[in-house]
Amino acid sequence: MINHGQIITATVDFVKKELEGAEGGHDWWHIYRVWQQAKHIAATEPADLLIVELGALLHDIADSKFHNGDENIGPAKAVAFLQTLDVPAAIITQVENIIRHISFKGGNQEKTFFSAELAVVQDADRLDAIGAIGIARAFNYGGFKNRSLYDPAVKPNMQMTKEAYKNSTAPTITHFYEKLLLLKDRMNTATGKKLAEERHAFMEVFLERFYKEWEGEA
Repeated sequence: MINHGQIITATVDFVKKELEGAEGGHDWWHIYRVWQQAKHIAATEPADLLIVELGALLHDIADSKFHNGDENIGPAKAVAFLQTLDVPAAIITQVENIIRHISFKGGNQEKTFFSAELAVVQDADRLDAIGAIGIARAFNYGGFKNRSLYDPAVKPNMQMTKEAYKNSTAPTITHFYEKLLLLKDRMNTATGKKLAEERHAFMEVFLERFYKEWEGEA
């Protein structure tokens, strides 16, 4: 097997090529931020760094949102790639499980898999979904899907099933309540929880300002 550094370099090259031209909130730079954040969090957790880095780099290699909801394409693509590097099967399985279980799939989903490495990568991914970058990503994706910014008549649905969440076409502001504002309390690690506090507070300030401007009060 090639060494850690060689595996990561090959994986970075693979991901950059695969995500060339991707939607701006799920492109290489999203992967890069999650990768860097995951390494930062992993330094304080009992997690295998190789699994963490591979999970972070490959977690959105084929996001189901861009593949007609198919949740198997991403894991299959990652597994096939890692096998070409002769990565041990046990490590590949751990990475595959991270990819399968990292995503937020609505407010009422039970955890069916957990590992120290998933905890780290999931926190890193969730941190990129909140705060200033989270706001930017939300509106970028909303524009990509031609969704309205806000509709006062559309109220958040906090009891959505997994399928309803996947198929939602609600305005971007509604998405804040159905996902982004929930993430602070769903962080796994002490570092993730600490970092989420400030980003969450920033979103609350943004929303307060948004509503004032919407009504012409500011």
